[in-house]
Amino acid sequence: MYPFDQHDFEVRFGWGGDGLKALQRDVSVIVVVDVLSFSTCVDVVTSRGASVLPYRSRDDGVAEFAKQHNAVVAGERGSPGTWSLSPASLMAIPPGTRLVLPSPNGSTLVADAADVGCLVVVGCLRNATRVAREISTLEPPIAVIAAGERWTGPESRLRPAVEDQIGAGAIIAAAGLGSRSPEADAAVAVFEAATSHRLLEIIRSSESGRELSQRGFDEDVTIAADHDSSASYPLLEDGALSGRAYPQGVECH
Repeated sequence: MYPFDQHDFEVRFGWGGDGLKALQRDVSVIVVVDVLSFSTCVDVVTSRGASVLPYRSRDDGVAEFAKQHNAVVAGERGSPGTWSLSPASLMAIPPGTRLVLPSPNGSTLVADAADVGCLVVVGCLRNATRVAREISTLEPPIAVIAAGERWTGPESRLRPAVEDQIGAGAIIAAAGLGSRSPEADAAVAVFEAATSHRLLEIIRSSESGRELSQRGFDEDVTIAADHDSSASYPLLEDGALSGRAYPQGVECH
């Protein structure tokens, strides 16, 4: 029996694409968590009545993809006057906007999860309790996947990111579902340890938080650490993430 699929547990936790592959068998719900910053961007956009079209990475095909889907492409982070993978840049995005948001971590995971054929949800710290409340009504097993980051270099290996483990733990803890794998329990423990201090301070002091702050995006860190400030429940349907209600009883193929 495969030892890495956490098959004995209703709530499972893993890291990145390899974690998704290990846990995807027989799950009914996949929750993707990328706190800095894809998931937080999705929360901000869907909270305003707009939608996000995940795209794996910025390449020569992204403009044509956006054109085919009647959408606009997010610009490079920090480009003045453009929407981007910066939550602060999206705070005034108009309702009804369809935004293609390329991302090598969170967006790629959502696209990969869509191929599994079950319900795909995007969660973060801002909408943790809302997402937890909704998935708690669905049929387990549930897999919560932390996107993590990437080390620079030719191999671009996964770098576990504590902010994603905290965000995943916040969702798992609030869901209050049955049996949790040791990996899921560990994520909850990290979240609970973080909330005994100042959550913003911990996220800002993390490797990813320091990187963004040093690049001039400290406001993005503040927005991402605003726990339970949102009631958005972003669901993937027809290739787009929006805040609409979703029918229950969806299972993987």
